[in-house]
Parts: sequence; C-alpha cells; structure tokens
Amino acid sequence: MARNQHDHFYRLARKEGYRSRAAYKLKQINSKFHVIKRGNNIVDLGAAPGGWLQMARELAGTDGTVVGVDIQPIREIEGVITIVGDITAEDTVGRIKELVKNADVVLCDASPNLSGDWSYDHARSIDLTEQALSCAEQILKPGGHFVVKAFHGDLFADYLQKVRSLFKNVRAHSPEASRKASAETYIIAKRFRGTKSFR
Repeated sequence: MARNQHDHFYRLARKEGYRSRAAYKLKQINSKFHVIKRGNNIVDLGAAPGGWLQMARELAGTDGTVVGVDIQPIREIEGVITIVGDITAEDTVGRIKELVKNADVVLCDASPNLSGDWSYDHARSIDLTEQALSCAEQILKPGGHFVVKAFHGDLFADYLQKVRSLFKNVRAHSPEASRKASAETYIIAKRFRGTKSFR
C-alpha cells in the first residue's frame, strides 16, 4: 500500500478515474505499437478489475465492440460487455464468439496469484499465457493482434517462439508504467497468420 501511495501511475489512475494503474501500460503500448485502432473489436482476457477495458474502450471509440472476460464479476463499464467465465472452457470461448465473431485484438494482462516461489509462479504465469494464446487463436481474425503479459524465466523463450510461429511481427516490450522491479514483459504480436478454420 505504501508503495502504491508513492507510485506516479497509481496516483494518476485515481485522479483520472481508471480502475488500475495498468491502464497506462496499455496506453503506452498502443502509442508505440498501434495495436488498437478506432472501430476495432477487442477481447480482454482476465480483465478484472477493468483498467484495460476502460482504456480499450477509449482507444477503440464507440464504433467497436469491447468484451471483457474474467472468472470474477467485473463492475459495469459504460460501452463494455463483460462475461464471467473461465477462458480455458469451451463454453466461454463460444460465448465470446457470439459477441465478437472475429476479433481485431485480443488482450491479456492477467497474472496468477503469486505464492512467492518464483519457479512455481513463473510456470503458472506461462500456463496462463498459453491459455490466452489458445483462446486468441480461436477468436482472432487473420491479421489481428495479440498483447499478453508474461514473466521472465526459463519457459519464456519457448513461449515467445510459439507466438512467433503464429504471428508475423512479434516484439517483447516493457512499458514505462511497469514498475522497475517487476519481471513482467509484454509480448506484442501483430498480424495473426490465421488458422485452418479461417482459410
């Protein structure tokens, strides 16, 4: 709590009405990589409490559809549709597809509950990113973009390579709004190659 009180982006989020400081991470990522455009259809996986949803809604404007998915209920955000569901479940993916047939962008800023055991936490983080990637493969349109948070560790390189096999342009990036002590990195994957179901 003390760290948060002295954190510039935490204070800014409170001042500007965002639910988390993470909103600025998405804003900075988008400013550099132009992932989200006006009118895009966006799905945010593991979206609670909703900071990325708020920013995605701003960046996409009123013409696009923004859907947030989480196992926890998300307090209502104007212009955003939310689903309570597990992204590993087929019925959740089906519900997303009913709302967004072909997403332009899939986002995932989710983290596992940290135990303090780094090897265990890293493995759980990569497992979560694997689930997000699997979901993105099913809902992204060819040429769509994917942004996911991952923690550095011995499994990171293999996961990054898997993402590169599915997208034409992939970068790892740490936005300014990430805390300097954090091991998190964002993978920005652009231009989804598509799957057989799209061809």
